[in-house]
Parts: sequence; C-alpha cells; structure tokens
Amino acid sequence: MKGFLNEFKTFAIKGNAIDLAVGVVVGAAFGQITTSLAKDIITPPIGFLLGGFDFSTLAIFLGGDSVIRYGSFLQAILNFVIIAFALFLVVRALNRLTKKQEQDAKAVTKVDPQLEVLKEIRDSLTANK
Repeated sequence: MKGFLNEFKTFAIKGNAIDLAVGVVVGAAFGQITTSLAKDIITPPIGFLLGGFDFSTLAIFLGGDSVIRYGSFLQAILNFVIIAFALFLVVRALNRLTKKQEQDAKAVTKVDPQLEVLKEIRDSLTANK
C-alpha cells in the first residue's frame, strides 16, 4: 500500500498532472463562457431574425411526461461549434507564435562565416603549441 501511495504522490506532484488539472478547470470555465455566448448573445438575435423564435422551446411531446427537447440539442451543437472555432483560433495563434520563435532562433543561431574562420585559426594555433 505504501508503494501505491508513493507512486500516486509522484504522479500528483509531476508538472504534467498539475498542468492537466489547470487545463480541466480552465476548460470548464471556458465552456461556461461559450455556453453563455451562444445562449445569451448569439441565439437571441437569430431567434429575432426568425420572428421571435426561441430555440429552447423546440420539442416533440410524446405523451405524458415524455418530451424530446431537440432545441436544447441544437443549442449544444451551436455551443460545440463556437468552442471548436475559438480553440481553432487559439491553436492557430500559438502555431504562428511558435513558428516566429523558431525563425527567430534560427536567425540567432546563424554564425558569421568570418567568426568561424577565426575560430579555426585559434584552434589550429592552440593545437600547434
């Protein structure tokens, strides 16, 4: 049992586990933001353009208490599209930033050819001593 606890402690303390936990919390908050964006900002104007239509009321009543609420499903699809688009923009920005950093690193690592010749001369002089 002690080995199991030590293994768990090692896992929990690793940066990857902490990064994952932070990602989950930020993702949950991001999900709430995009849900509100879709539900409270994007859907109402669409409903207004459609003559005051409310997506959340879309449902099929099967009888009794049985109801298929496909309006909620359409809202979830809209939320997914918004989240996917927002993540696409974030990943795109990160990829551009990474490319720029790689290009800057390559530019910095280019060595002046004259400096290389001077290093060769220095090394040959040191080897001849």
